[in-house]
Amino acid sequence: MPLPEPIRREFEVAFSRHSQPPWFRILKYVAITILAYFLWGTQWIWIVFLILFLFSLLLHFWYRHKTAGWTKSYKMWKHESDR
Repeated sequence: MPLPEPIRREFEVAFSRHSQPPWFRILKYVAITILAYFLWGTQWIWIVFLILFLFSLLLHFWYRHKTAGWTKSYKMWKHESDR
């Protein structure tokens, strides 16, 4: 069963190679790995990851709002029809 259009569009943007520069992706995953290493085995790991996840969702939906559902350019996001 195919995904509904809005959900499919969200996945396209989330996994687009153009939405984040490679250096940022590498830095992000290195930071998450280091954080997991130091918090492993503590009660804080899930709290910290939950806070980071909620912050990332907040940032995602704020950016989605500013770009009108990825149909307008805003800051680093450049809509294809604007290029």
